[in-house]
Amino acid sequence: MKADIVIRGCIILTVTGAEDVIRRGLIALKDGKIIYVGRDAEAPTFEADRVIDGEGKIAMPGLINCHTHAAMTLLRGIAEDKELDTWLRETIWPLEAKLKPRDIYYGTLLGCIEMIKSGTTCFSDMYFHENMVAKAVIKTGLRCVLSPGIIEAGRKMLGRILLRSAVNIIKEYGKIEDGRISVMLGPHAVYTCSPQLLKRIGEESLKFDVGIHMHLAETESGTATARKLYGKSEVELLGELGLLSPRLLAAHCVHLSDTDINLMAKHDVKVSYNPISNMKLASGIPRIKDLLDAGITVGLGTDGPASNNSLDMFETMKAAALLQKVKYGDPRIMPAKKIVKMATIEGARALGLDGLIGSLEVGKRADLILLDAKKPHLTPLHDPYAALVYSARGSDVSTVIVDGRIIMEEREIKTVNELEIISESERISLDLLRR
Repeated sequence: MKADIVIRGCIILTVTGAEDVIRRGLIALKDGKIIYVGRDAEAPTFEADRVIDGEGKIAMPGLINCHTHAAMTLLRGIAEDKELDTWLRETIWPLEAKLKPRDIYYGTLLGCIEMIKSGTTCFSDMYFHENMVAKAVIKTGLRCVLSPGIIEAGRKMLGRILLRSAVNIIKEYGKIEDGRISVMLGPHAVYTCSPQLLKRIGEESLKFDVGIHMHLAETESGTATARKLYGKSEVELLGELGLLSPRLLAAHCVHLSDTDINLMAKHDVKVSYNPISNMKLASGIPRIKDLLDAGITVGLGTDGPASNNSLDMFETMKAAALLQKVKYGDPRIMPAKKIVKMATIEGARALGLDGLIGSLEVGKRADLILLDAKKPHLTPLHDPYAALVYSARGSDVSTVIVDGRIIMEEREIKTVNELEIISESERISLDLLRR
């Protein structure tokens, strides 16, 4: 049987069910898809263009970052130890107003390199000039859901302009790169978008059959402002406006009532849990167990590299597990296997991509990573899931494959010049501070 790439001798985590750890496994890829995943001893004979020795490696689905602002790598470390409202209004928004399209291109390239080197193969981005984000994604070989940012903040004309720009992104990038790029609409939040604008965004979402990705109930002050203005919670307002649906990906969801959770579950709203950003900005701890108990799909996100300050999903997995154990006072909450699923198949489900990616199954797109398990901090390897969540680091990722294409091998990125991008991104960031 003919294959493009065969990986043999590895430990495979398929993330498909109860019996999803395969020792001495084999994975075969052809035309960007997985054509075999199983035990090496039971595999058919493959003729392959490339054979990768997986001895001592863990193979698993690529990690999925459900909420970030990748170009904010340029703003990493310049607005520290502030509450969210002050962070945004005094530093971030004034600097973002000075960003040029080329800045966003290089900031995203830098973010893509960081994500590749820590095992992320797909990310959901919310920012401005998302055509530049698309350009960086195409260049680096990653998979991405673009969410063009829409913000009004009292300026109705600005909201209309950004919505029109977002629709143009849908038309231009919604169906390209063999499905590696898809698009959602990205209203910033209830407190920065009027009900009229949000309703219009909902209508465009239906018209173009795309999702909506927004911040929701992130801070106590934002939640209180919504209730003061509208006499109801942010979730209740979105319900009245028709935005609660399986198309909605809600980031953060820290300050939710039981009524809010029940409404979200009723409408199959998806959630991105961003533990490190929530801790760093002291936004609070979301009730993830309650969301899961209600049947809500929850994926994981890093948030932007200005509020994390990392795009490493292995850090996020560990924090996600430990924070919930403290929240509920129960070490049984958020077991390791559940966390890995949230970073893979459930993240794919949150983005509407679970038919394509998120698990290692025949017929799915070949998005996978290999980790070097022959490390002191990963020895002995009694439980691969526990090792991934509590011991592994992004730097343990050795090889990254997206859509059947090797984009990093033995820590060397194959698609772009890493050092050139680091150098230019640093120059741009310093120039931005001088503007």
